[in-house]
Amino acid sequence: MRDDPTIRVVRARAFTVPTDAPEADGTYAWDKTTIVVVHVEAGGETGLGYSYTDASVVPLIEATLATRLSGLSVFDIPRANVVLWGAVRNIGRSGLATSAISALDTALWDLKARLLGVPLATLFGRVRERAEIYGSGGFTTYDDRQLREQLEAFVARDGCRAVKMKIGSEPERDPARMAAAKDVIGGAELFIDANGAFTPKRALTMARAAEPFGVTWFEEPVTSDDPQGMALVRAAAPAGLEIAAGEYTYTLDDLQRLIRADAVDVAQADVTRCGGYSGFLKMAALCEAAHLDLSGHCAPALHLPVAMAAPRFRHLEWFHDHVRIERMLFDGAPVPRDGAIAPDLTRPGHGLTLKTKAADAYAA
Repeated sequence: MRDDPTIRVVRARAFTVPTDAPEADGTYAWDKTTIVVVHVEAGGETGLGYSYTDASVVPLIEATLATRLSGLSVFDIPRANVVLWGAVRNIGRSGLATSAISALDTALWDLKARLLGVPLATLFGRVRERAEIYGSGGFTTYDDRQLREQLEAFVARDGCRAVKMKIGSEPERDPARMAAAKDVIGGAELFIDANGAFTPKRALTMARAAEPFGVTWFEEPVTSDDPQGMALVRAAAPAGLEIAAGEYTYTLDDLQRLIRADAVDVAQADVTRCGGYSGFLKMAALCEAAHLDLSGHCAPALHLPVAMAAPRFRHLEWFHDHVRIERMLFDGAPVPRDGAIAPDLTRPGHGLTLKTKAADAYAA
């Protein structure tokens, strides 16, 4: 273990990476993705964290949050979290503030593990050796050829046993798109994600339209801001169709609302939004208490170590954009084998390091 675990330096940079094709879901369209990367230094080591968020988070981290961390011990991550959450009291917890804290928290855990010379998966403790992944993309901007080629590759190349496609931009087209997807994925499960595009009644109409294609997962059929509407969909959905939500659960209170409303069959959490590894572990405990499975939303490379520790963890989202960015910008990004990824136990921390020269080309 290195001497002096006092936090000395906190740095943040934003990088914006264009998509490889226009992308959209049921409520949003985009052609680029911004990632904010944080480095925290102590004891001669550097920890790395990041969040997929807006570049405006960089000054929030460097001008407001970094000074609160300076002088604290990296081994006292609970204390650091108390300080960070206190610092955003008057600007609001959810959204940009939480994505900033999430990036810092993951960097702190990575730094702690590096100082101890152990992989993060070992530091957290493992209940499994690897995390199952499901392929995710199928954007509503794709034509049928693009849709089929991408989803087929998730199964044939990566070994995914399930794939997810976006729906809701043009609901009248979605049954035909589901048919095209099902035609190429064989025995793999088909998931759909509306990103909150529907009212409860329209969501139920879509759920029934999806039944002939064997769809087993319907994510955010209505907005997560309407837990009662989601609970209505869950109660009336066809047998075998699970309702999932939680990517916008920034705090434990957000997840608690979904659970109390009986809104979901599977909860989701995102380490880049829910308070980092510390927040994710708390949400995993909440899911265990509620007898709910938990799924990791996007950022698969960052989720991997903590996914090993969550008792009721089901799978990670192998999201096209984030897989591509993590491979472009970081050494140590995981490679799927037989539909799963596993931590590299020969590398301390989460095993990721920024490819500085490659990243510089995308500096925001």
